Amino acid sequence: MELRVLKYFLVVAREENITRAAALLHLTQPTLSRQLMQLEEELGVKLFRRSKYRIILTDDGILLRRRAQEIIDLAEKTRQEFQRQEGELTGEISIGCGELRAVSYLAERLAAFQRTYPLVDYQFYSGNSDNIKERIERGVLDFGLLLEPVDISKYEFFRIPVVEEWGALVSERSPLAERESLTPEDLAGQPLILTGRALVQQQFAQWMGPYAGQVETVAHGNLPYNMAMLAQQEMGIFVTLRLHCTYEGLRFLPLAPPMRSGTVLVWKKDQAAAPAASAFLKSLKNPN
Repeated sequence: MELRVLKYFLVVAREENITRAAALLHLTQPTLSRQLMQLEEELGVKLFRRSKYRIILTDDGILLRRRAQEIIDLAEKTRQEFQRQEGELTGEISIGCGELRAVSYLAERLAAFQRTYPLVDYQFYSGNSDNIKERIERGVLDFGLLLEPVDISKYEFFRIPVVEEWGALVSERSPLAERESLTPEDLAGQPLILTGRALVQQQFAQWMGPYAGQVETVAHGNLPYNMAMLAQQEMGIFVTLRLHCTYEGLRFLPLAPPMRSGTVLVWKKDQAAAPAASAFLKSLKNPN
């Protein structure tokens, strides 16, 4: 498969129209159609279902769209890693992270690194620990900022000196909003909105102790803003990390006894890092 043809495929998948895609790619419609047919023949599958007004991806087409984007992203990342100017450090550092207070520490260190190496670019990917680890394995990300508990046995890591504090966003109309903190007994039997990560759910169940059997979950999710909107509509109490943000109509209350989590910056073991990523790692470990 040629990168050029994969790019053609992605444009067609996005536009859902051969004529429109051909115009954007500055190709004739027959030329583009022929390229797509050759791609289907090469893979031995049908990538599109053609209707009168649009073309629709088959299941195989949906899989190829995902893989093609990953291949092109990785090719572009590789190209940037080898683009160096004489005496200057260039390239891209790609980092995956969730919405964490530890990002402020990471941003501080990146800003210091940028002052020394202003030609380096940065790409951030937002996600939870599980899909960030997956992207590290595929080589799309250099680093991942992961919330513990998390299995990091396959990675080298740097522990971030920031402790994440758990609490809950409660509607200001709830009687619980008058509390200074929330105990397991307070949350027992209450409709709760929790993270989708199994390891964090286990950590929360341990914190609930004898009340773990009374956890009533109404929703799971991995994006705090979306879950906060559910809490805002009083669908439930959102158990989440303390972040540097507020939501109208909601009050953040810490858990008591405290429930805390650490964060680690991880990268693949025994793998040669690109020059920019290697230099940042060195600056992280030796700030002076």
